[in-house]
Amino acid sequence: MARVKFTPAQESFVLSQATFPAFCGGFGSGKSAAAIARAVRLLRYFPTCDVAYYLPTYGLVEDIAYQRFPTLFEEKGTPYRLNRQTATLHIGKQRLLFRTMDNPDRIVGYEVAHSILDELDTLPIDKARNVWNKVIARNRQKAITNKGRVARNTVAVATTPEGFRFVYERWVKLGGPGYELYRARTMENAANLPDGYIDNLRNTYPSNLLAAYLDGEFVNLTAGSVYPEFDRVLNGSTETIRDKEPLHIGMDFNVEHMAAVVFVLRDGDPHAVAEVTGVFDTPAMIRILADRYKGHAIYVYPDASGRNRKSVNASESDIALLRQSRMTVLVNTTNRQ
Repeated sequence: MARVKFTPAQESFVLSQATFPAFCGGFGSGKSAAAIARAVRLLRYFPTCDVAYYLPTYGLVEDIAYQRFPTLFEEKGTPYRLNRQTATLHIGKQRLLFRTMDNPDRIVGYEVAHSILDELDTLPIDKARNVWNKVIARNRQKAITNKGRVARNTVAVATTPEGFRFVYERWVKLGGPGYELYRARTMENAANLPDGYIDNLRNTYPSNLLAAYLDGEFVNLTAGSVYPEFDRVLNGSTETIRDKEPLHIGMDFNVEHMAAVVFVLRDGDPHAVAEVTGVFDTPAMIRILADRYKGHAIYVYPDASGRNRKSVNASESDIALLRQSRMTVLVNTTNRQ
C-alpha cells in the first residue's frame, strides 16, 4: 500500500509533540483524517498506553470511528477487536476508547494517556469548555514511549472554526505554553477532494462563511452580522485626529447606553478614529463631545429614530438637543441601509 501523503498542516498536527495541539481547517481540509492518523501514531509510539477519541454524538461514532478505524487497521494488516457495547477498539493489550461530547458528565470512569477531540467547536462554548476540562482530567495514565521514556500527556483537537467559540478563546485569545494551533485551507487538500467540491462551496456560501469553511479562519458566523465583509487587517486604520480638522460623528440613541463613532476624512474616505460609549443620555453626550473636541467643527449623523424619541425634556427630541448645541446635524427622515 502506498504511503499516505499529508498536507503540511496535517503532518505538523499528526507529529506534533505539543501538549495541546489544535488542527483548525475548512470543510474537506482533512481534519478527521489527520485526527485518526494522530490516534494511530500515538498507539504505535506509546504501546502500553490507551488513547481516547471523542466525537460530538454517538451517531458520529458509528459513522466515523466504527467505519474508518477498522478499515485503516485492516489495510495495515493490524489485528483488532471492536466492542461496540463498550465503544472500545482493542489492539493487543491497548485500547482505543470512543466517547461522545454531548453529555460532559459521562466523561468519567477511565484513564488514558492521550486524547483527540474531533469537531469540538460545534458545541456551545460553555459546553465545549466543560468537555475540555473533563477530558484533561481523564488524561492521567503515564505516557511511556516505545523506547521506555516518560513523555507528556496530550489532548488534541481537530475542528472546523465555528466563529469565535471555545477554540478561538483557548488557543488564540488565551494561548499559553503547549497550545499550538495549525491552520489548514481546503485548497491544500484539493488532490483528495472530488472535482468541483471547492467551486460548489464558493457558489453556496457568502464570503464571511467561506473564510471559515474554506480557509479555516475564525470569523463572526452569527446571523445578522452588520458588516459581514469587514476584515480587521484590510479595513483597519492607523489615522488619528488632526488639529482643528472637521469631525464626522455617527450616533446611536439608547437609554443609558448611547454610543458615538468619530470619523475623519482622508482623500474623501471615512476613517473611524475614536468612539464614545456607555453615555447616559443626549445632554451627557453633548457635554463629552464639546469638551473632548474643542476647536473642531462637528458634524453629527444620528439615528433617525432620535427625531421621535423624547429625552430628558419631554418637549425636546434628541436631535433638537444636538442642534441647540451648535453641532451640524445631518439626518435622514428614516433609517436606510
